[in-house]
Amino acid sequence: MALTHRKNHKKDPESGDAEAEAKKNEEDEKKKYEGEEYDVLLRYVEDQKQKLKNKKNDDDDEDEKDVKYTRKWYAPWKKTKVESGTKKVPQEWLETDRQKGLSSSDIDERRKHSGYNELESPSENQFIKFISYFRGPILYVMELAVLLAAGLRDWIDFGVIIGILFLNAAVGWYQEKQAGDIVAQLKAGIAMKSLVVRDGKESEIEARELVPGDIIILEEGNTIAADAKILGDYADKDGSKSKEILDKHEKSKKAKGQSSSDSDNEDDHDDDDGPDKGPSVMSVDQSAITGESLAVDKFVGDVAYYTCGVKRGKCYGVVTVSAKGSFVGRTAALVSSSNEKGHFQIVLGGIGTTLLVMVIAFIFAVWIGGFFRGTKIASPDQNNLLVYALIFLIIGVPVGLPVVTTTTLAVGAAYLARRKAIVQKLTAIESLAGVDILCSDKTGTLTANKLSLNEPYIAPDVDPNWFMTAAVLASSHNVRGLDPIDKVTIVGLKDFPKAQEMLKGGWKTHKFTPFDPVSKRITAEVEKDGKHYTCAKGAPNAILKLAKFDPHTVADYRNQAQQFASRGFRSLGVAAKEDGKEWELLGMLCMFDPPRGDTAKTIGEAHELGISVKMLTGDAVAIAKETCKQLGLKTNVYDSEKLIGGGMAGSDIRDFVEAADGFAEVFPEHKYQVVNLLQERGHLTAMTGDGVNDAPSLKKADCGIAVEGASDAARTAADVVFLDEGLSTIITAIKVARQIFHRMKAYIIYRIALCVHLQVYLMLSILIKNETIRVDLIVFLAIFADVATIAIAYDRAPYARQPVEWQLPKVWIISTIMGLLLAAGTWIIRGTLFIGNGGIIQNFGSVQEILFLEVALTESWIIFITRLAQEPGTPNVFPSFQLIVAVLGVDILASFFAAYGWISGPATHGGWIDIVTIIKIWGYSFGVTVIILLVYLILNKVTWLDHIGRVSRSKRNEKLENFLTDLQRLTIVHESDHNGSYFRFASGGSGSATPKDSSNDKDKDKKGKAKDSKTKKDAQDAKSTETDKEQDKGKGGEGGDKTLSDQSGQSDQAVKQKRKDDNNTNEAIEKGRPGAEKKGSQGEPTEISTKENQQGNSSSNLNQDNSQRRPHNEESDEQSSQGTHVEP
Repeated sequence: MALTHRKNHKKDPESGDAEAEAKKNEEDEKKKYEGEEYDVLLRYVEDQKQKLKNKKNDDDDEDEKDVKYTRKWYAPWKKTKVESGTKKVPQEWLETDRQKGLSSSDIDERRKHSGYNELESPSENQFIKFISYFRGPILYVMELAVLLAAGLRDWIDFGVIIGILFLNAAVGWYQEKQAGDIVAQLKAGIAMKSLVVRDGKESEIEARELVPGDIIILEEGNTIAADAKILGDYADKDGSKSKEILDKHEKSKKAKGQSSSDSDNEDDHDDDDGPDKGPSVMSVDQSAITGESLAVDKFVGDVAYYTCGVKRGKCYGVVTVSAKGSFVGRTAALVSSSNEKGHFQIVLGGIGTTLLVMVIAFIFAVWIGGFFRGTKIASPDQNNLLVYALIFLIIGVPVGLPVVTTTTLAVGAAYLARRKAIVQKLTAIESLAGVDILCSDKTGTLTANKLSLNEPYIAPDVDPNWFMTAAVLASSHNVRGLDPIDKVTIVGLKDFPKAQEMLKGGWKTHKFTPFDPVSKRITAEVEKDGKHYTCAKGAPNAILKLAKFDPHTVADYRNQAQQFASRGFRSLGVAAKEDGKEWELLGMLCMFDPPRGDTAKTIGEAHELGISVKMLTGDAVAIAKETCKQLGLKTNVYDSEKLIGGGMAGSDIRDFVEAADGFAEVFPEHKYQVVNLLQERGHLTAMTGDGVNDAPSLKKADCGIAVEGASDAARTAADVVFLDEGLSTIITAIKVARQIFHRMKAYIIYRIALCVHLQVYLMLSILIKNETIRVDLIVFLAIFADVATIAIAYDRAPYARQPVEWQLPKVWIISTIMGLLLAAGTWIIRGTLFIGNGGIIQNFGSVQEILFLEVALTESWIIFITRLAQEPGTPNVFPSFQLIVAVLGVDILASFFAAYGWISGPATHGGWIDIVTIIKIWGYSFGVTVIILLVYLILNKVTWLDHIGRVSRSKRNEKLENFLTDLQRLTIVHESDHNGSYFRFASGGSGSATPKDSSNDKDKDKKGKAKDSKTKKDAQDAKSTETDKEQDKGKGGEGGDKTLSDQSGQSDQAVKQKRKDDNNTNEAIEKGRPGAEKKGSQGEPTEISTKENQQGNSSSNLNQDNSQRRPHNEESDEQSSQGTHVEP
């Protein structure tokens, strides 16, 4: 083949040149479509058909790319397919007849394809679960000991060690399965239900049983059980009306030039809600997943999302995808972390690794001594290097450590489940035990979630019965799904007999508009006897905006609203209008959600446990403060805007959050920020939540708590799910978690002490006397140590009066000292045997059995010492019957070993010892145990030892905190002018700052200075109360409910005071920040008050932000005592 010089090398398509290749393709395309007109047209159609087919194949290839492969631990030679996403549902599956539904024969095939309609599938192979109890570093060492025993042909030890492994695995597997069954049974009781059409009949089934293609009925007041495409109104049985609408819509799309592939995209349906989609057939509350305040109108062909609530209408829908592939499922998957290791597992792994290192060190020590002594590798039978290794492997590695701790957690989880607390992950118990700050919801947790109707305010010259009638007319009438406000309004009719008469017969509702936090009212257009009325119910100020009412009436109305708010009551204005007449202000409903009877006592108990309860609520500050007073909490409650809209320095913000007793008008993003700020200060935080948009904060918290009635996504993200309302359930769970933690810590101290005991004694015994305890007896000592202490899972345990921590340095110090004392006790009894008369032996006996009995007795009694309270101020409790029986049983069995000389090897008289010697050994062992008890109590009284290993719960790094906060507030802004384009830094709230804003800088700076001084004063006031709270261990409360809060009112004076406070707060931002008044290179301020910018730009951002914030300009007069009413 001839060589071509590079300079003379010509470009051609075969060489891979891009330009030549493109030119060649263009020429081929022209040639292809030359010829007769209709032949060219047909060739084009065929080409397009092939392209569509190839595109479908490409989609299948993409699905195949989503498939990943992994190797299971139990089959590393085999690749297992793991699908990262959900399988696509065939289009024909979604063409189900709405009247017939799916047939029973279709269900199994579709379930195999898509699985159950749930976020988590509890499908776990129990055999593989059992085998997993043989995995782990500690267990691998015992399995190595099995192989070593088999190599030495020590079949007794071989069998006994295998028995230990299987016993531990069986106990752990059974206890965890039992706890899992209890939890599964409870979960089944809270399962979502759905009305479905199958085999031509309507029936109610569990939502998890739904499959793609199922026809479900979506009805007002119900929760949507799966992502479903709306087929049409429930009255449209044959689908003729919806077909007409869909056909018209498709024609409209084609006329606009939209491709058929776009029309198949479900997400596009929601965006295209033009007139061709027909009338809205349903309204859906999507606030739980999108944060949208307004109920969203849904049309035929739209998708209704899983876990949202139906606010209006009754429709047919077809299930399009299972829960895991739904919008909520994908959100839940983002915060799932099933592969994460809990802190407890890390601690356990660290202890196991340290013990393994100790074993290796001791084995090397005795082997080196054996080499100098001339000890052989495999002979004689009971005194060789391999036997030494086997002994140290058995005594140095606590085979029962993983199982006993897992059993303790599982038994505790089962106990919590009976108390209506479902533990999702066993390691969450440890997190719950260490919590020192609890951020709590108000409604349903601190309060009873049972609204009651107090004496209403009736406007002058208004019939109270007409007032009540109008209030009921402006309420939802779906008695199966009433929200709390509508329910208490309708039930209030019982005290108004004449109003009941007014409602009888003739009324017809033409249009009903549910409540939304933007308009803050409910309206209903009704008719009776040919007269048309419009009735409205909502936030007092929202009602006042309907018309200009009599000034005197408005003044009384506002004053009454302020009085209600100052007493912690929520108020709802009521107005009505007849056609052709003006709006009439009828009055105001007064509602109250009383605190739970046990809440005040429970909060006091939480303070005694060292837990600060903070309240985060959607209610207004005035109502939140009044609630705090009734619950015995401090009243340092602040508007949540200070968290995000405030301008304090980073360290000041964290001080502010730590010192505050709660925040009002809270949204989910505030919850997340509170958790994050507290964690940065070293606090272990528990957070309660219920909505899908609470999932990130629940996952972020050290212990996420899904409260009663929480959504599926919130339950999935949470560590613990509560099925009962009230704070007492949470506090009880914390107590139980601390008891479980105490049991685990007691066992770990006990087991480390035992390892140190025998390793130190036997190492010295081998090095000094070339003597050891027989390996057969060592194996039984290991059995006794584990079997007796499995009962600790059922032991009565004290709960600490402060958040618990592992304090591993303290654990190792105490365990090592106890182990050395045990070793000294064993050496003392061994030393007495050198005395001329045989020491404590009468006339004959076996050294092996005496040592065996002394070790067995002292080691079994040590558990009664380590189970004592370790934290100051924690009272002790008597041990459980199970633990006493287990320990006594082991002691009696060990005494029989000594009395009959079992497995003692060659010794005088068969190795048995008389009863007098046994009694002396019992007495001596008791004396050793008492000495260790005294040392243990003294060690726990040592102050420096109690502080060692404790984590600082309020660590402060001012420079780092300020830097991180300033970094979060910065954003890069791209601008261009006559000099060209450039980038600059701006504060997070000042993205709209341009040169034209410079004229207002001076005013903003003045406001900013006052605001920061006010905000810092709030933080200082809150911090000053912190000292008092530390003395009595009392703090405030946090939570996150938004229910009904926007419907409470206040007077003009309160509004003005609120505005004044806000302005004062605004003016303080700039003063507290270094360089606040410096100008940027182009004349813009580098730092601008975030809140001022938000107020200035609120009208432009209203559409995109009304779901997360209230409009600052239009609704500023409603900011004081109003929160956000979110329909459940």
